[in-house]
Amino acid sequence: MIRRPVLIAVAAASALLIAGCAQESTGGSASPATSAPATSAPATSAAPSPTEAASTSAAPSPTEAPDPCAKESLATISPGTLTIGTDSPAYPPYFVDDDPTNGQGFESAVAYAVAEGLGFTPEEVQWTVVPFNKSYAPGAKDFDFDINQISITPKRAEVVTFSDGYYTVNQAVIALDGSPVAGAKSLADLKDAKLGAQVGTTSLQYITDVVQPGSDPFVFNDTNDAKSALKNGQIDAIVVDLPTAYYITAVEIPKGKIVGQFPAAEGGEQFGLLFQKDNPLVTCVNQVLAELKDSGELQAIQDQWLAGEAAPYFTE
Repeated sequence: MIRRPVLIAVAAASALLIAGCAQESTGGSASPATSAPATSAPATSAAPSPTEAASTSAAPSPTEAPDPCAKESLATISPGTLTIGTDSPAYPPYFVDDDPTNGQGFESAVAYAVAEGLGFTPEEVQWTVVPFNKSYAPGAKDFDFDINQISITPKRAEVVTFSDGYYTVNQAVIALDGSPVAGAKSLADLKDAKLGAQVGTTSLQYITDVVQPGSDPFVFNDTNDAKSALKNGQIDAIVVDLPTAYYITAVEIPKGKIVGQFPAAEGGEQFGLLFQKDNPLVTCVNQVLAELKDSGELQAIQDQWLAGEAAPYFTE
């Protein structure tokens, strides 16, 4: 029979054809000497170039928020200018020659140090006259802050905003030599004295609340009037803050003397920079004050302008 060999040959040829197609479909080589092992390796991607790695490895950085205390972010009364208020006349040792702009005196120096910390040059500082009593009155302000020996009190803080304190101060009593209270050593020695102070000051409040003399204190429109009354013998003594007492007895009333000073209450009376109520600028100013304290610059300014021989403390 001739059919069987033909069928076998056809089958063998079909098998070879199928094997060849399978080899081509898998990418195999026709040459046994160069064919790859049957086991396949896992697919890997090419390593990125350094430029590609730098551009793809780092996540995009978000836009940085502006610094609210940067000079250009500060909402001052006049853009690019820091407006500072104080009274006139401006007395030493806080100011020199009644000129806040010269940087001389304790408060002028503090004001310019704060301005510098906020990024303002001396030429970008503008001063405006603000009477003492008006500074802490309710309402809008025409200054960014006021510096004028203004003590921080809860009552004032109801209608204005204060910075952190930049000076802790005691009150002192000044009398003329030969005055009935020139030798006073205690609060009891002041009970019968005729005492005076400027209206609206913590000095006046100290007379009323702490000394509690037998007669009402004498109230004056300003410290000049109080000093005149003292020199004219109308009162026995005046109460002022200690730095002012040093200056008055050294320069203005050489025949006067610091009888004594009152121990500070817990926490101490502090002067603060005064702002319109809820002015956000106070946050940035407090940062600057903290830096001035930490660096020792604020203490150096105080030592330069408020140094003087110690006054004795009154006893209870």
